[in-house]
Amino acid sequence: MRSPEADAGPGGTEALPPTVAPQLRALRRRAALTLEAAARSAGLSPAHLSRLETGQRQPSLPVLLGLARIYGTTVSELLGETVADRDAVLRGAEQEPTRAGGWTYRKAGAPGRGMQALRVHVPYGSQGDIVRVHPGEEWLYVLRGHLDLRLGDTVHRLGPGDSAHFDSLTPHRLAAGGDDGADFLFVHTLLQSPTTALCLGPTPGDTHE
Repeated sequence: MRSPEADAGPGGTEALPPTVAPQLRALRRRAALTLEAAARSAGLSPAHLSRLETGQRQPSLPVLLGLARIYGTTVSELLGETVADRDAVLRGAEQEPTRAGGWTYRKAGAPGRGMQALRVHVPYGSQGDIVRVHPGEEWLYVLRGHLDLRLGDTVHRLGPGDSAHFDSLTPHRLAAGGDDGADFLFVHTLLQSPTTALCLGPTPGDTHE
C-alpha cells in the first residue's frame, strides 16, 4: 500500500493557494498538537509535514482529508476558504430532485460544508456496474427496499434500518436489490475546492424534474 507521502509529489496535485501552508500550521497549533504528534496520526514523517507547512510540498487529497479529521476541522478551513452564512434547516418540500444515471437525488444538507448529505432513490438495474474509488468517507442508511453494497470483494445486502460507514478509497458500488428499487440517506465527505468535486454518479445528461 502506498503511503500518503507517496501521493503528494509536486505533480500530483494542482497548485493550492499560498495561504494553505500557514493555515496547516495554525490549525495544528490550535489543536494543541506537536509536529511529531500530528505527523504520526496522519501517517506522515515530521519532516514531510514540516515541508507541507512551509509550502515546500503540496498535500494530496487524502492527506488534506486526514489532517482535517485530526485537527477537528473541514478541508475548506484547511484551504483557508470562507463561506457565507447558511440556513441550518432545509425544508424537504423545497428541495428539487436531480437525476443522474437513473438515480434521483435530493439535497439533505446545506452546500459549502465539509460533508454532503443527500436523499437518494436507486431504481433496479441502474449503475450497478459502476465501481467508485475516491478520497473521503461515506455513510448511508437504508429507508426503503434493499440495497446491495459491494466493498472490495464482499457484497452486503442491506435492508430498511441497516447502515454502512466506510472509507471511500475502498472500491465500492451500490445497486438496488429488488424490482422496486431502494431509497437511502447518504452522507459523504468532499473537498470544498473550486478545482475538485466528488459525486455519486456520472453527471453527463443530468436533468432536473
